[in-house]
Order: sequence, then C-alpha cells, then structure tokens
Amino acid sequence: MGAAGTVTVPRLRIPATRGLSGVLAAGLIALAVVVCLAQWLAVTSGRPGPGPAAVLGHVVAALAAVGLHVAAERVRGRFGVLASWSVVVLAAAVLWFGWWA
Repeated sequence: MGAAGTVTVPRLRIPATRGLSGVLAAGLIALAVVVCLAQWLAVTSGRPGPGPAAVLGHVVAALAAVGLHVAAERVRGRFGVLASWSVVVLAAAVLWFGWWA
C-alpha cells in the first residue's frame, strides 16, 4: 500500500533478468568450449567435426553474450534490460541454428 490508501504496482525485477543473462552467457561459453574440443578431437583423429563455421559461430556468440552481460550489469534502466534480453535472444538463436535446426 502506498500513501493514503493508494496501491503501488510492483516493478519488474531487473536483477532476475540479469541473473538469467549471466547463466545463459556461461552456458554459451560452455557450448563454445565443447564445440572447440569436438573440432580438435575430430582433426586429431582424422574424422569430420563440426567445422570451422560452427566453431567460429559459437565463439563469437559466447564473446558477444559475455559483452552484453557485462553491459547489463553495469548499465541500469532500459538499456540494461535490453542488454539482458539480447543475451536471451542470442542464446536462443545459437541453440536454434547451431543445435536444433
């Protein structure tokens, strides 16, 4: 309750979106490491692997996610929320185009 019986509307929990973007950025780093290891094992054993495009795509996406997450942690307000949700969209795109499609 606010002053004189007014009802206040709870605000969006920005730390939750930043936490989600941090978890997803860490997951993208883990995926990039797995894809790099898979490519290295494939090259050393003479078998086909994910390929340089997949490795580069995962590494670039992981670096971009970390950069966006750092920006989300440092900037408050709309831009911080936008950076957090950009990490979510980036993670969804990597999973869709790199793993499910």
